[in-house]
Amino acid sequence: MSRKPRIHYEGALYHVIVRGNNRAYILKSGENKEEYKKIVSKYKKRYRFKLYAYCIMDNNAHLLIEVDDIPLSKIMQGIQQVFTQHYNRNNRTTGHVFEQRYKSYLCDRDDYLLQLIRYIHQNPVRSKLKNGINYQWSSHNEYIVNPVLADVHFPLSTFSDKKNKAIKGYLTFVGELELKDIQSMAIEEETTEIAKNIEERHKIAKEALIRIIEKVTEIKIDEIKGNIKSKRVSDIRKLYIINFKKYTDVLNKEMADLLEIGSSTTTNVSNGRYKENDFIIKSSIEIDKNVKL
Repeated sequence: MSRKPRIHYEGALYHVIVRGNNRAYILKSGENKEEYKKIVSKYKKRYRFKLYAYCIMDNNAHLLIEVDDIPLSKIMQGIQQVFTQHYNRNNRTTGHVFEQRYKSYLCDRDDYLLQLIRYIHQNPVRSKLKNGINYQWSSHNEYIVNPVLADVHFPLSTFSDKKNKAIKGYLTFVGELELKDIQSMAIEEETTEIAKNIEERHKIAKEALIRIIEKVTEIKIDEIKGNIKSKRVSDIRKLYIINFKKYTDVLNKEMADLLEIGSSTTTNVSNGRYKENDFIIKSSIEIDKNVKL
């Protein structure tokens, strides 16, 4: 099955997971962990992305990245290539160091930012490491002492505009290990069939695609919902159905509920039973241009 392309837009939030090839412990040494941090910092300055959380374990690393104008693929290509060169040079090896394709999950910042930060910082706790939440190679301590690599100010501000109170709120929150939203956040690892299916089909957040289609059509989605009869509205609805099928795993019934129309319409368009016109063709091309690999 071909992979669906990653959606890119400024402000997109990704939970990124990288692993050693064949689960190798490529990051086991403190030196390699520190080198990986330095490389992330280098590309953070170059490509102006925000890093809300990170945790570097022995054979994997988690990064919570909000991109600017540079797509995630370019950011990760640079980070992975430079570390691979460092690792191979120091160990006199050649070939792949990481699994061939890192995993990334596009998540809604408003709903899941804090939960993702907590999930990433709780990795050492779940792995039963000695220092637990105070693990040296995560950004947890940057939230309570002094930020160096992580962008902590916005997440902390959601707790309070006063620093000490914000830190206290964060510490209370991060101590609550609630994983009930993990599946909907698409960040569960490979221990469940759901996660394997997400990885295979490369599920993306529908909010990202809505934003792109609104930009291309210059019409907000709320303006085409419900019992509105016009050719332009009908064509825009078709654009949503066509592109949601192409880029997401949203079902026809969900699509019908989103647009507040009958499910027979979404089924027909999804199955190709519709007439193309210049507007649909040209708009689809523009949507494709905005969906960057």
